[in-house]
Amino acid sequence: MSGGIADVTPARLSLLNGGSVASATLTEGLAIDFAQLLAAAVPDIGAARLDRMRAQAATGITRRMALAAELLLEANVDLAQLQGHVSDTVRGWACFAIAAQTGATLPQQLTAMRPLADDGHFGVREWAWLALRPHLAASLDEAISLLAPWTADASERLRRFACEALRPRGVWCAHIAQLKETPQLALPLLQPLRADPAVYVQDSLANWLNDAAKSQPDWVRSLCAQWLQESPNAATARICKRAQRSLA
Repeated sequence: MSGGIADVTPARLSLLNGGSVASATLTEGLAIDFAQLLAAAVPDIGAARLDRMRAQAATGITRRMALAAELLLEANVDLAQLQGHVSDTVRGWACFAIAAQTGATLPQQLTAMRPLADDGHFGVREWAWLALRPHLAASLDEAISLLAPWTADASERLRRFACEALRPRGVWCAHIAQLKETPQLALPLLQPLRADPAVYVQDSLANWLNDAAKSQPDWVRSLCAQWLQESPNAATARICKRAQRSLA
């Protein structure tokens, strides 16, 4: 099955743009016309704001997500209404709106983001950490302290958020130079997950360490050796193997 935007059928695209269904794939999410969806989700958003959205139709999706959030905040839209929307993209806008609210502290932002970080849709969970990552990176010590308890949460989605949000290199986002150079700062997040039973969390942790290995390979080798000795089980073995996949 082809995965291009052109392969999204007109009927399916109409449902996506109307906000009556969630996207099933990343391709479907990329195919959505944000102005159409915004008009459907918030009918009184205003023509001028829709025009601003249309003017940015050709920009990257992350920038468009942030713009949608800006327009929603300008219009004083109830974010709780957005968080319960059928469309995962609309819930993603809520993620960016939470991150963009002025005056909110990092603990307040994390509390507000928590249900979205635990959302049932894969896309919303990605938007949750992407939206909040700049704030987390800007207050790294505080962020690590606040996220550490999440590594013990019953939800594998929240455990994964605690790791994924601060990957040194990450995907679709700016790198965190401090963690590229001194990845050991994140040990309060990494150490508790070294034998996590969930593949979802294992993959995130392995990718975190693979990021770190590109600038601090010896540290990653040493940490994996320590973990394999302290925690000789299948989960840790899988994490360490994947973590070192780019190392010679």
